[in-house]
Amino acid sequence: MFNLSKERPHDVKGIRHILVQSIKEKLQRAQGGEGGNIMGVYLFINCSEAEKHLYEAAVFENNPGKFKIEEVQKIADDYAITLSPSFKFEVTFTNIFPPQADLIHGIDAAIFISTKRSGLTNKKNKAFIKVLNGEAENDTYLIDSGTGRINIGRESRVQAAGNYVRKNVIAFKPVERNRSVSRQHGHIEWEADSNSFLVFADEGGIPPNNKMKVRTPEGALIKMQAIEVGHRLQEGDQIILGDMAVLEFTYSAED
Repeated sequence: MFNLSKERPHDVKGIRHILVQSIKEKLQRAQGGEGGNIMGVYLFINCSEAEKHLYEAAVFENNPGKFKIEEVQKIADDYAITLSPSFKFEVTFTNIFPPQADLIHGIDAAIFISTKRSGLTNKKNKAFIKVLNGEAENDTYLIDSGTGRINIGRESRVQAAGNYVRKNVIAFKPVERNRSVSRQHGHIEWEADSNSFLVFADEGGIPPNNKMKVRTPEGALIKMQAIEVGHRLQEGDQIILGDMAVLEFTYSAED
């Protein structure tokens, strides 16, 4: 990808201009032979904390849907680019870019255009779940994009409703210290389109049962209130199960 700016921008307008130009270029390239098979645009941003507010403003972080409608859809309309009816636009702040994403020169970002023929699913990804507090069967768990649903809870096998036996991959021991961990507390799933892992609360992890939260490295506390709504995991996120048990999501196997 060519350099879109001779100097690195340090303002919202300059960052947004490079993002828009990069999206236009990638969509125009994808249009040839793909057309309506274009499924989405995924931006990955790895900026410093000092500049994060600029990037957030550039993609209208506080106004979901605005960038997709006013920028991405406008590009498609202006240049006769056909997008899938289920087209997605997502922005992820992360310190690791997916291997398929293209770096955007001049700013701290990368871009991937997902199509039916070429998606972020082409290469598997893996991460680690580390037990920071509580007693689990293992101290560290390797999770992989091909693993499927990764259940989290107390005990490795749990009798659920309808004669169903739930198998907890990340299993906490049935001891007093783990009393706040539900047998069906939550689970992790791989989302192919965004090349990322999502964590969900299950019945035992939402009110009025044992609660489940995620604390980001920046200190934001996200409460899991519904089983249908997941949180996209990023490096350093801590998953809090009940009062004491804590898991950490990381791409590094080292302490």
